[in-house]
Amino acid sequence: MTGSLSPGRRARDLETLPGSAVDVVVVGGGVTGAGVALDAAARGLSVVLLERTDLAAGTSRWSSKLVHGGLRYLAHGELGLARESARERAVLMGATAPHLVRPLPFLVPDAAGRDVTALAGLGGRLGDAVRRSVPGGRGALPATRRVPASDVGRLVPAVRAGGGGVVFWDGQLTDDARLVVALARTAAAFGARVLTGATVTAVDGAEVHAEVDGARIALRAGVVVNAAGVWAQRLAPRLRLVPSRGSHLVLPSARLGSPSAALTVPLPGSRSRYVFALPQPDGRTYLGLTDEPVEGPVPDDDAQPSAAEVAQLLDTVNQVLTTPLSRADLVGAYAGYRPLVLPQAGPGGSTADLSRKHLLAWDGPVLSVVGGKLTTYRAMAEQAVDAAVARLGRGAARSVTARLPLVGAAPRRALERVAAPERLVARYGTEAPAVEALGPALVVADRPETVGELRFAVRHEGARTVADLLDRRTRIGLVPADRERAVPVAEQVLAEER
Repeated sequence: MTGSLSPGRRARDLETLPGSAVDVVVVGGGVTGAGVALDAAARGLSVVLLERTDLAAGTSRWSSKLVHGGLRYLAHGELGLARESARERAVLMGATAPHLVRPLPFLVPDAAGRDVTALAGLGGRLGDAVRRSVPGGRGALPATRRVPASDVGRLVPAVRAGGGGVVFWDGQLTDDARLVVALARTAAAFGARVLTGATVTAVDGAEVHAEVDGARIALRAGVVVNAAGVWAQRLAPRLRLVPSRGSHLVLPSARLGSPSAALTVPLPGSRSRYVFALPQPDGRTYLGLTDEPVEGPVPDDDAQPSAAEVAQLLDTVNQVLTTPLSRADLVGAYAGYRPLVLPQAGPGGSTADLSRKHLLAWDGPVLSVVGGKLTTYRAMAEQAVDAAVARLGRGAARSVTARLPLVGAAPRRALERVAAPERLVARYGTEAPAVEALGPALVVADRPETVGELRFAVRHEGARTVADLLDRRTRIGLVPADRERAVPVAEQVLAEER
């Protein structure tokens, strides 16, 4: 299996790691770190990625699962950031991960106010113009358009009747954590050593100290790339970060009439922030998202939505619904921390107003890459590796990742011919038949995940714990009641496979 992160490979990598010398050590196994590891390895550099918990264990699995074109950036006048987002969306949809990204319509109903839909229509058309201006963007998505009341009722049946709306289009990830796993496995296919459960404790000149499975090790690195996100200040204390928390609620899609579009409602008092009800292929809908400042050091434990955030999300979306949602409708919730970079002079006074631009900063041999968005991970990684190549004086000068398919990727027509269930193809691409062959039995009743997916995760995707299986390789854990039922099956698979 291409780029397999098998238990055997991990054992071999651990055996050769202590005392080794490599070009690049990447600290952090989120989307940025995995992207850096792939870019560096694809340029011929020797790479080790060290992640203290698991791939996508932090911010990268708590997003809205969108690959977006940056409409909000246009509202702040950040045309360059909007173009970068649109370009990177086109790269993901057309070249690197078409199996993981699909077009998703976003409905802004007149029930939110005709002034709101007028502004949404203008913003959508500006976004279309930006999309058409970047390579691969012209035919990637349909154009923004106004729709009648009949279309509103069809797209999101729960919306209050009596008006039309505006529909614009963006990209939706099947699963943000699966993107990170695909990046890490592709990096491994190019020779990168990807090790989870490896905590970097110190960087002393060129020497990197880490603790792996209770054992202390040291290795030498030409460059250390600090991609630890909101925890980046632990390696680079002089970074100026202002973390914020973004929260989502999980509810059955049936509660909104099983929508086929993302319902989009402006946050009261804002012209650039929206609450989204994002339908998922598994019959759930994610309602998000908030933007709350986080005071003090960011804890290691997962973030939790506050009662105020839950109320804000429900109150906002209820403005346009025939039957309001309540807390009793929720089956789960999740929250994540954003690593926002503090500018010298920001455009506003809240974390919501801070730019999503990323930062590259050297501190001795440590290059920190922080900020940015999931959509623009590849551009961030390319710039970080450009800087590393310049410092090292070796490695290919130009990145190849804009045209490098990730494991499982193929043109859309080829994906349509893969002999496996559509759901598996949307998560594993061309590897879907191999996953299906490992077992079609369901992990828990009334959910689509199979035992074969768990076995594949252990054999090829570096999963080592129940949490790896249920919270990251699959997303069963987003619904606590389902997770509880799935734990015995996950434990059994781990016992059989390791």
